[in-house]
Amino acid sequence: MDSTAPKITNQRSIALTSVEQWEDRAISRVQDYLAVEEPLEIRIGEIPLAVTMRTPGHDLELAAGFLFTEGIVADASELRDIQPIPAPSSGNAISADLENGFDPGKLQRNFFSASSCGICGKQAIEAIRVRGVQPLSSGFHVDSGMLCSLPEMLTQSQAVFGRTGGLHAAALFSASGEMLVLREDIGRHNAVDKVVGWALQQKRLPLNQHVLMVSGRGGFEIVQKTIVAGIPVLASVSAPSSLAVQLAREMGLTLVGFLRGKRFVVYSGSQRIKNCG
Repeated sequence: MDSTAPKITNQRSIALTSVEQWEDRAISRVQDYLAVEEPLEIRIGEIPLAVTMRTPGHDLELAAGFLFTEGIVADASELRDIQPIPAPSSGNAISADLENGFDPGKLQRNFFSASSCGICGKQAIEAIRVRGVQPLSSGFHVDSGMLCSLPEMLTQSQAVFGRTGGLHAAALFSASGEMLVLREDIGRHNAVDKVVGWALQQKRLPLNQHVLMVSGRGGFEIVQKTIVAGIPVLASVSAPSSLAVQLAREMGLTLVGFLRGKRFVVYSGSQRIKNCG
């Protein structure tokens, strides 16, 4: 085993299976690692709220981040307690106790989150406007060279991806490029919720002096959660969606895509990037 590889902190995130490997017309049976995908139910007390397909690990952060980015709680003080539900849930259920209680009649939509696409079908941008999200920091700036250093740091720190090749990651960076936290999940939006949940529990929100880097594409759901967390700069290694770009421009988010090597594309908010343009 490579001693320099990132350490896997939750063995439930990886499964081992037997496969047939074809190489140069030769077949061999080998052991292969798979990223685990299991449902996680999030409850408010005894009230079922959401089910998300996720990779086990940092589940309390995932649930806390979900409650925040979906507007169920506004800050850490409203989250009195959050705990895993014991058997027979097999660790796949979380219950949160809210300071001010919970009225399920206020929910505007049903939550079912799949690992591939996040939560779909909402009245996208209007749902952000009506929540009174605070304006993103206009005084925050990052250096273009620092941005170009992020993908390599992200890749080098992905422990489960390095073993399975099957997970997404989200990482939070300071303005100087220091990685503060990285979380992995089979769902991009879940990885982001884990990062936001970490920040909520650490009482670091809003994250108005930080950069979020995600693997894969920067879709609407990722942009929405970034804005709600107060993060002014979002970068991804792939392309954003049209709705993600529209939301970023309307809400003043700096949105960077195709961040690879020394190249990237700025879709919104280039004024925050020094030495750009």
